[in-house]
Amino acid sequence: MTDQPTAPLSPDDVDAILGFARTIAVVGLTDRPARDDHEVARYLQGQGLRVIPVNPRLTAPVLGERPYPDLASIPEPIDLVDVFRRAEFTDAHIDEAIAVGARAVWLQLGIRNPDGIARARAAGLLAVQDRCLMVEHRRWRAGRARQPT
Repeated sequence: MTDQPTAPLSPDDVDAILGFARTIAVVGLTDRPARDDHEVARYLQGQGLRVIPVNPRLTAPVLGERPYPDLASIPEPIDLVDVFRRAEFTDAHIDEAIAVGARAVWLQLGIRNPDGIARARAAGLLAVQDRCLMVEHRRWRAGRARQPT
């Protein structure tokens, strides 16, 4: 991985992702409620989104959803892959998101992989790094609430 900057994230990209994402695979989701991954997933569920846990160490349901060991094992289309893993592990998850036909990949706050993000974008995915999905979703909802109807 290099530290080269990727193309800046457009607010339109965030709007697009948050507008179409209904099924979100959360890679690295744990069964520990005190962790950030769990808090974000719980928030997303509370917003009416389907959250699918992806973690090979999990065997019991998390937040009422069956966990899967990898993205390829999920038997339905995935809109967004949200990654809670250290940067050095994200290449495989980005490649898997591309392979399963996900529409977007999101690397959580503090996670950067410019080469992987560029690869995802080249494959036609919308891609975000180093941003919290929960924070951005709250911002997006607030912006939508202010728009005239």
